[in-house]
Amino acid sequence: MFNKILIANRGEIALRIHRACKEMGIETVAIHSTADAHAMHVRMADESVCVGPPPAGQSYLSIPNLIAACEITGAEAIHPGYGFLSENANFVQIVEDHGLTFIGPSSEHIRLMGDKITAIDTMKKLGVPCVPGSGGGVPSVEEAIRIANEIGYPVIVKATAGGGGRGMKVARSDAEMETAFGSARSEAKAAFGNDEVYLEKYLEKPRHIEVQVFGDGKGGAVHLGERDCSLQRRHQKVLEEAPSPAIDAKTRARIGKTCAEAIGRIRYSGAGTIEFLYEDGEFYFIEMNTRLQVEHPVTEAIYDVDLVQEQIRVAAGKKMSFTQEDLVPNGHAIECRINAEKLPNFQPSPGRVRTYYAPGGLGVRMDSAVYDGYVIPPYYDSLVGKLIVHARNRELALARLRRALRELVIDGIDTTTPLFHALLDEPDIQAGRYNIHWLEKWLAQEG
Repeated sequence: MFNKILIANRGEIALRIHRACKEMGIETVAIHSTADAHAMHVRMADESVCVGPPPAGQSYLSIPNLIAACEITGAEAIHPGYGFLSENANFVQIVEDHGLTFIGPSSEHIRLMGDKITAIDTMKKLGVPCVPGSGGGVPSVEEAIRIANEIGYPVIVKATAGGGGRGMKVARSDAEMETAFGSARSEAKAAFGNDEVYLEKYLEKPRHIEVQVFGDGKGGAVHLGERDCSLQRRHQKVLEEAPSPAIDAKTRARIGKTCAEAIGRIRYSGAGTIEFLYEDGEFYFIEMNTRLQVEHPVTEAIYDVDLVQEQIRVAAGKKMSFTQEDLVPNGHAIECRINAEKLPNFQPSPGRVRTYYAPGGLGVRMDSAVYDGYVIPPYYDSLVGKLIVHARNRELALARLRRALRELVIDGIDTTTPLFHALLDEPDIQAGRYNIHWLEKWLAQEG
């Protein structure tokens, strides 16, 4: 087992990884920009290294600085968390070339799933259901129109190297395709430096269902059920729950088995998430995230596992601590992403937190790196905390979430907490009747 791990991240996920390490008796090294010198993950770690000025490109994304931090402190492994360099295959290769261990999948698997077209082709060969589409990059608007008429409108034009909703445009006719194709390519070029796009059938009212998988790198693999991430704004997840209100036990077992067998066949190592659109009882693969997800705590709650500790074990060459038979779901869990944003326009709201009080009690977990007097910097993601609740069933989980939200205090900045108070009063949310378009429509109606 590792003696010392460098945590290549910041905020709540860095603190989350630190806690997992300490329970395993592993020393931690925090990295930070000058803006994060007084952050909680820096205060809690055994050692810390400043890796640069506030801009992420000069600090958290500076590969030479991270490698130097390992050499200075004697860290043997790097845990990337999510975001930043967590899905950067080049970074993984450099880590390995320096005799260090990357706690995550191989650079080969990150590259394989990082290109959306290659990922879809791979999943098709592995027997995973996929959305009908172009099957590869589309070179011209004329070809896009031909393919769209073949698979049927509406279709969505998507960036091959896309993510976060960028480089995605919907077309419902040949005329709309003329505009959507060029717009998606321009947006993709600006965001990712790659203007290649492909087409998929656009589903009108799907849910966003993702399956948590875990592999040992030797052909062994399991699934840990699904999460419903359909409540989204601008393709960004707002609330996640597990299990999905739309999936029954038989369907869960079927898609879970398919996903576990797929990643076992490619000898995938560590945590991964296979994401689907789900409509009319059918699953359609859209992408695989080769890292820990922001919403992993809801899976941990209902399966009583620590996914970060499992990542560390497998990266150290040890066996997984559970088998598929051990993984029996229990109850229902919901996560709210609390962002430092001002409603109703979701404008970033950095600043000093005057008072912070985390809710507690049975079945309540608050993952946050905020404290009284902490200054939230304007340079990074606006996520300040994740409120997770767990109960015997969904009805009790919703009641527990309502109570916990009332207890939560983050004073001094604006947050998205009022949004969740309002959502819990909606009959559709209470009944689990929502899809990936529901929240956008609701926000438009509410003004």
